[in-house]
Amino acid sequence: MSRHQPTAEPVPDDLTAAVVARLEGDLRVWRRLPGGGRLSIDRRLPFLCVHRLPPGGGDDAGTQELVTGESAYLIAPSEAKAHASMARLVRGIARMAAARFGAFLILEVWAAPHRIANSGADEAAKLDANDRAIAGVDEVEELPPAPGFVIRTNAFDPPDAAIETLAGALRKIKLHNQSAEVEIDPRGRPVPPRMRPILSAAEAERIGCRTIGLEVRPIYDAPGSGNVFPRTLRRLRRSLGRAMKRSFFTFAHAHTNIRPEHYYALGRRTLLKSVWEADRRLAAISDSFDFLLQVTPVNAESAWREFRQSKFSQPPTFHYRPLAVDPALLKRQLYSVPLEKIDDPTLAFVLRQKQDELDRKITLLSDIGTRRFLWGSLQVYGRVEPALLALAEDVLEHVPRGRDESEGGQLDAAAFARRARDEIAHYRRIHPAFRPSVVVRDDIYAGLLVSGGDLLIGRETKVPRRRAEALLQHEIGTHSVTYYNGRAQPLRLLAAGFAGYDGLQEGLAVLAEYLVGGLSRPRLRLLAARVVAVDRLIEGASFVETFRLLRNQHGFPPRVAYTIAMRVYRSGGLTKDAMYLRGLSEILEYLRGGSDLATLYAGKMAVEHVPIIRELIHREVLIPPPLRPRCLDSAGAADRISRLSRGATVLELIDDAPQSKNARRDSEPPA
Repeated sequence: MSRHQPTAEPVPDDLTAAVVARLEGDLRVWRRLPGGGRLSIDRRLPFLCVHRLPPGGGDDAGTQELVTGESAYLIAPSEAKAHASMARLVRGIARMAAARFGAFLILEVWAAPHRIANSGADEAAKLDANDRAIAGVDEVEELPPAPGFVIRTNAFDPPDAAIETLAGALRKIKLHNQSAEVEIDPRGRPVPPRMRPILSAAEAERIGCRTIGLEVRPIYDAPGSGNVFPRTLRRLRRSLGRAMKRSFFTFAHAHTNIRPEHYYALGRRTLLKSVWEADRRLAAISDSFDFLLQVTPVNAESAWREFRQSKFSQPPTFHYRPLAVDPALLKRQLYSVPLEKIDDPTLAFVLRQKQDELDRKITLLSDIGTRRFLWGSLQVYGRVEPALLALAEDVLEHVPRGRDESEGGQLDAAAFARRARDEIAHYRRIHPAFRPSVVVRDDIYAGLLVSGGDLLIGRETKVPRRRAEALLQHEIGTHSVTYYNGRAQPLRLLAAGFAGYDGLQEGLAVLAEYLVGGLSRPRLRLLAARVVAVDRLIEGASFVETFRLLRNQHGFPPRVAYTIAMRVYRSGGLTKDAMYLRGLSEILEYLRGGSDLATLYAGKMAVEHVPIIRELIHREVLIPPPLRPRCLDSAGAADRISRLSRGATVLELIDDAPQSKNARRDSEPPA
């Protein structure tokens, strides 16, 4: 199938002059060109990615999208009558940039012909019916082809370092469980087959322009159909974009007078309206419901009394808030967000992840109180991994129960609210936009909850004085701070939360408790018990069976065992509570070797998003977070962080926390 392509016409001379003039002023260029082409240059840069459309709109679906995520690209018609004016446009850009930077690089990308065969499939295809029967092969299975690239260059003074960097980065690409095949052809033409170079070798040498040709195996293209495999194309595009930026980075350092600090800094800074619109709409959908409030029982206190009256033999009956949203309408809004229009591979990845997570959470709202809820929870929060369960059981077996944390007195809800408002005032002096509310509510079981940056406190909450500082750093210093740091960013989703942010959030919050010396033995045992309870839920244990396990085998008081089980069995089975210990383990792994903590507070994200946050900061899309948690500067925090960088384990974290000599029992936590 051929795609319609507008008739190619020469690029007007005044357009070329206007483009060069804008780049001379270091201004952004975005122009549609005759013949279906377009030029996008984010700012003055020493490189240009080029893709030429096949003559007559031939079958080359998807290839141009491999370059449209870059900060400087040209989609050009390939017809002969447009060649001279297109060359004039590129020549003007290259001459201006080479004069500024000392050199210029053109990287032209095209698709290889469809002559791709999988060797395993080929061998199977050679077997006749009798051979297949002998071999026990009923049908020939064609595996998806591996990614493949050929780097071609024969120009003057080839940019060898940039070529080697490109080849090395391409070899790290893996799709369909297959590593990329990469070939360097130093004597090949660095242009698509049957096409003329945009600039002749002599002209390129006079200007100081190097050329690299990159032939891409079109594993994203369904041959002869004009259609693409969208997921494959998105993954290849993102991986290839990183490889090209690494090559541009090496070229800049080897051949030009600029020294970017990171290859991310060569990415696009200006985002199209479609990105901001998608971000706004997804954040609005996320903010339209409070997931944790919706799935938490409103009668947890009365249910506890009934459970106790039954002598812990009858499972409690929980009731939930009426849904304030219509899940079907939310899903209609969710999938009306046109993410296919977003040409920034990094942000398209983040936004698609969030769209998928919101879809699953909205389904969970529909399934509250049903058996289906557990299966949806597993999709969002995952299972308990064997290593995590082993760690939890290790903690419960080897960490002593510790003191009764109520020794030393307790703060009621009103007193803790006053402490929280004082903590908020500290951050507001630094960042006036930091304005979370502190609300004492009757419809929250004894405990603490941050929602939309606000701290919600159950009216019956009792906070041990010994734990007050740790809980302030957990709730205000982590959850509220990351929320308002996210709100300070241009991307609203950093406040609403990137997909899968819960694990890192809870890990950071528990880390904050440790950094202020408040991660006690009972607290660590509680986090481990939550993991065990989630595992029992998944394995089919009843509420009563899990309660008895926590009480009889692990020694938790009845009220604490009930609270753990209630949190895990609410709404039909919520596996989120395994996130606390899992997140803490992820943080320790991240810090091992000295990774920086500050980036993690830029908003609500998962560990996998840390490189993305760094990329967007280098690209100047994001700003450094305005608030730094107080726990990082508390007494002893530097020594504790240093200890973590040397590889401290979870079991070692409570060694320097003050403990009573007379171990008594686990006390009930407020959250």
